[in-house]
Amino acid sequence: MSGFHDVRFPLSIGLHARGGPERRTEIVTLASGAEERNSPWADSRRRWDAAPGVRTRDDLAALIAFFEARRGRLHAFRFTDPMDHLSCLPSGVPSALDQLLGEGDGARTAFDLVKRYGAGETGWLRRVRLPVEGSVLAAVDGEAAAFSVEGGQIVFDVPPPPGAPVTAGFRFDCPARFDTDRLDIAAEGFAGAAPSVPLVEVRV
Repeated sequence: MSGFHDVRFPLSIGLHARGGPERRTEIVTLASGAEERNSPWADSRRRWDAAPGVRTRDDLAALIAFFEARRGRLHAFRFTDPMDHLSCLPSGVPSALDQLLGEGDGARTAFDLVKRYGAGETGWLRRVRLPVEGSVLAAVDGEAAAFSVEGGQIVFDVPPPPGAPVTAGFRFDCPARFDTDRLDIAAEGFAGAAPSVPLVEVRV
């Protein structure tokens, strides 16, 4: 992954970030008053502001060190979205049955890790590129099976049989970068020392 450092944004700061998904929708209003809507983006992208997590001077020092090591916007990194980093509901614990990845065909061994939002045909599947090491659980037809994790895929030792549902549960991070090349830091009083720390999800 070009320009990516496989390190996590400081959790003590990031878990207090605010933000969420954004989409891009183009709307044309016709002469009749009806609308035509189109989205040039197939997937959403997330934005956050990590400033609420900077609560002490030590937090500020950690933020500056991380920012400098990433060279500002130059290198992406792992970010744990405080609102969305589990394959299950926030109140739950990931299990091997959380997300349906597909069905076996007797030959295929690799399956992309995905998280579904919504149900039925209108649901959206999000590719999970950065699972947390050691957190992935997988099952074939409800039974545990031997596998390895390679990037955003699980690879089974034995191909799942035809028609067998392949499921998984996991924790995951987002690939993100700073959305600024400048940190605005005030020296007078600690409140507002870092009024804005914008982060944005990147495509990988």
